[in-house]
Amino acid sequence: MHEMAITQSVVDAVCEHAEGRRVHCVRLEVGALCAVVPDSMQFCFELATAGTVAEGARLDVDVRPGAARCRTCGENFLLPDLILLCPCGSADVEVVAGRDLKILSMEVS
Repeated sequence: MHEMAITQSVVDAVCEHAEGRRVHCVRLEVGALCAVVPDSMQFCFELATAGTVAEGARLDVDVRPGAARCRTCGENFLLPDLILLCPCGSADVEVVAGRDLKILSMEVS
């Protein structure tokens, strides 16, 4: 389960930036092509925050669809999953979005 390693990295970054302040909420944007399961990430977040300034914080995960550009026909299209095929049938596509994971914001006091 790679979600634990990813979530631990997020928690480490959040706790470092919180500088000792209490974290109440963390908002993430996750690309659909990251192969991250949001429910697993929620579970891992509870474990990773135990004993930290983020313990008990809420995790909001916003999953964004992937996007690609076909090198054959030039069309831009959404990728709901890792099947990299253009509607024209070509597999010669360039992924332009959906592989990133960003910490958008965090609420602290």
